[in-house]
Amino acid sequence: MAAIGKIRSWGPILVTVIGLALFAFIAEELFRSCESTRNQERQQIGEVLGKKIDVQEFQKLVDEYTDVIKMTQGRDNLTDQELNQVKDMVWQNYVQQEIISAEAEKLGLTVTDQELQDMLNEGTNPMLMQTPFVNQQTGRFDASALKKFLAEYKKAQQSGGQMAEQYTSIYNYWKFIEKNLRNQSLQQKYQALLAGSILSNPVAAKQSFKDENEESNIQLATFAYNTVNDKDVKISDADLTAKYKELKDRFKQLEETRDVKYVDFQVLPSTTDRTALNKAINDEAAKLAAADDPTEVVRKANSLVSFLGIPQTKAAFPADIAQQLDSMAVGATSAVKENKGDNTLNVIKLISKQQLPDSVQFRAIQVAGADAAAAKKTADSIYTALQGGADFEAIAKKYGQTGEKTWLVSNQYQNAPSMDKDTKAYLNTLSTAAVNALNNVAMANGNIIVQVTDRRGMVSKYVAAVIKKSIDFSKDTYSAAYNKFSQFVSENQTLEAMEKNAAKYGFKVQERQGISNSEHYVVNIPATREAMKWLFEAKEGQISPLYECGNNDHLLVLALTKINEKGYLSLDNAQVKEYIRSQVMNDKKAEILLEKAKGVTSIAAAQKKGAKVAPVNQVTFAASVFIPETGASEPALSGAVAATAAGKFCAAPVKGNAGVYLFQVISKANRAGVKFDAKTAEQTQKQRLMQYAGQFMRDLYQKANVTDNRYLFF
Repeated sequence: MAAIGKIRSWGPILVTVIGLALFAFIAEELFRSCESTRNQERQQIGEVLGKKIDVQEFQKLVDEYTDVIKMTQGRDNLTDQELNQVKDMVWQNYVQQEIISAEAEKLGLTVTDQELQDMLNEGTNPMLMQTPFVNQQTGRFDASALKKFLAEYKKAQQSGGQMAEQYTSIYNYWKFIEKNLRNQSLQQKYQALLAGSILSNPVAAKQSFKDENEESNIQLATFAYNTVNDKDVKISDADLTAKYKELKDRFKQLEETRDVKYVDFQVLPSTTDRTALNKAINDEAAKLAAADDPTEVVRKANSLVSFLGIPQTKAAFPADIAQQLDSMAVGATSAVKENKGDNTLNVIKLISKQQLPDSVQFRAIQVAGADAAAAKKTADSIYTALQGGADFEAIAKKYGQTGEKTWLVSNQYQNAPSMDKDTKAYLNTLSTAAVNALNNVAMANGNIIVQVTDRRGMVSKYVAAVIKKSIDFSKDTYSAAYNKFSQFVSENQTLEAMEKNAAKYGFKVQERQGISNSEHYVVNIPATREAMKWLFEAKEGQISPLYECGNNDHLLVLALTKINEKGYLSLDNAQVKEYIRSQVMNDKKAEILLEKAKGVTSIAAAQKKGAKVAPVNQVTFAASVFIPETGASEPALSGAVAATAAGKFCAAPVKGNAGVYLFQVISKANRAGVKFDAKTAEQTQKQRLMQYAGQFMRDLYQKANVTDNRYLFF
């Protein structure tokens, strides 16, 4: 009993201990859950209509599109700028498709398998014409060729090997086309449904025809706003506020933006750097001129242009090099030239120039053996048999090869970064061999019997050794620039200090407004993703760290001056305020000029009051008339002229974008040779209305709550 009593006395303590343990357990699980959620959020590249897309899913879409470009254009790589364009296009397509799909689902719109098959059978869609399944005789997409390929693809997948890889590449390309066909068809259905809700009628069509084709010739009197001195106009804060409220919708932005002030310093080669580089390339130019084989000279010079030692078309060389080749004599070495376009020094040695085929059709048999001697013996035997009239494909099949004819085009090999001795020998044989001649080419790992069966597109080809070197700064130059910039940043940790002291260091504070996170670079400097991440996480007034960016040649520091939230830009925004002030200024000047024009009933009277008078012809209601006197387009004037009968003076002065106008209509007439056709006019009107309705995507975008976080990853 005493023990039980003692345990009971511990009751409050036990309850507390157990409670704390339970709390710790729950808190741990909650922490894990929160951490998991945060990790997921860190991987989210964006959101559309509440649907999130993570970076892996988006990268898969980018890779898919990139592979299509590489395949269709025969390229191995894309530039950074091209990759950025791909990412933008993929994102825009993704957002648009998500929005259209959501709208289509509400309306019950779908694209069935049968509809897709009908498109394939019809074979006229432009996307289908970009596939390998186009019948060369009819020029149309061949659905049976696609069906045959899909069957062969399944067999290739089962067998594996290199053939399977080639089939997979084409298959992936086809699936990309198929997906986009469905998406395109769904969008067309939605747009067609929208178009069906837009009607035109004979009355409106007739009026539209009149607006477009009735031309007025007028005598115009212009009181330009710039004839009123700005100093004579008084603008109050109340005027600015009232005008801002009137025009507020013009300042709506769909995404948050940031305003910055910044100092950017580009490191450039010093005089010492240039002197050293000039000496080095002149020494290399002398070695190049003396060398029988320039391979090692070009390699040791670290040239930006590789020397392959095979005939190449001009397309294989940089533009500045290519344009010099025809003016050079074979065997000559050029003087060292600077190309400011790509900031390089260049020297060329033209080794040979020949007329050779751009495209070669050939067939080949590869011959291997236990050693080089065995391979040569077998190759000689095959060569002798072929010389004696043996069937090429039959012998090829005997050695496990097809012997099929294949086309080789110059651009498939001439841009390679390097080339071994065997490949050079092989390609030189293909380029120079006579049609139907047999060649037994010895290589390090065997022989290859090759026969050229056709040659097409004879072009000039050049063997040229090029030393192209960037005019770069030295490590010492960069170090000195970095130390100076670093000192500036560390000693000026406020915007006020930066602006006050920048000039002392030889720097300049610049400004950029309205930076959005959908931009790839901060202030147009490459490799600034870290700066972009800082910018959209910083608070107003903060100074960034020092960023080394660009092509490793820029030093950058940012000051965040303003965060412009999604929605309406405020009147405090410098650009908005300047625009509003200009509009108020015009309004005030218009009041002065309207008072001046009050009671004027003729062009002569207007001229006496200081108006500039000139004829203006072919004024229509449908187009804004351009006034040379003010350099502005004036839609209000076009409307007023259309409403005034021939021979009449305007009922009241017209307030325009750049002046106040009075006019006399001299004549009105329809354009010569134009007749009204009700059906054509109705169709034209409907097309115009459809253009206005085409803004639907922008409206849907605004309602989709799109979040774009690509800047965190790319």
